[in-house]
Amino acid sequence: MPSATGNKRVRGVSVFRPFIFGSEAQLFDPEKKPANAPVDHTHQWRVFVKGINGEDISYWLKKVQFKLHETYAQNVRTIEQPPFEVVETGWGEFEIQIKLYFVPESNEKPQTLWHSLKLHPYGPDAEGMKERREVVVSQNYEEILFNEPVEPFYEVLTGGSAAGQLARGKGKNAKQGGQGRTAQIPLNDGPKNAYSRTTENKELDRMAEATKTVEQMIKEEKERLVAREKTLAELRESEGVPATTKKR
Repeated sequence: MPSATGNKRVRGVSVFRPFIFGSEAQLFDPEKKPANAPVDHTHQWRVFVKGINGEDISYWLKKVQFKLHETYAQNVRTIEQPPFEVVETGWGEFEIQIKLYFVPESNEKPQTLWHSLKLHPYGPDAEGMKERREVVVSQNYEEILFNEPVEPFYEVLTGGSAAGQLARGKGKNAKQGGQGRTAQIPLNDGPKNAYSRTTENKELDRMAEATKTVEQMIKEEKERLVAREKTLAELRESEGVPATTKKR
């Protein structure tokens, strides 16, 4: 049983760890279909939880439980060491429950995620991707936030030093300092990593432009509404109809 000292929390500090979860799927080449695959299966796929840019996450993540569709034999698969993934074959898409279990030092409850398995290409070049049998990638960036972790887990997360860039301090007691274990979002994209600060900034710029477009559309619609109301009022006046209707 953990001691009272081991359960003491580091007040005023939140530590986050980024990771990616998702799936990859590929249509079978008829000439290279796995011998053990059922006759009606058309794709090979894998579902995974992994670190950003290949970073090790096993120092804070003990095991991952994947709950597949009930038609699979042993549809609940528990993976206790990296790579945290399940490789299977199939013909249909379904929701996969992903449960994260943290290392014993964490004193944290498991957290549950959901992922929709994608077997078929999507997007503007979906048909071309299908013809070329390209890998269908469906993945998400996520962060686990450990708010005021217990001291032993804080040591695990930071490698014995202060949390640095991966600790978000709150209040006057927030700790800052060295980087500790790093799993930061990389600056630029890479062949094995689709997430970066550059990608994030591009997405923020795209959202800002979209917001401006919507605001301009609202402004133009209001101007058209005012013009229509003015025209209606003029017509009523010319026909001698009293303007009894008022805007609310």
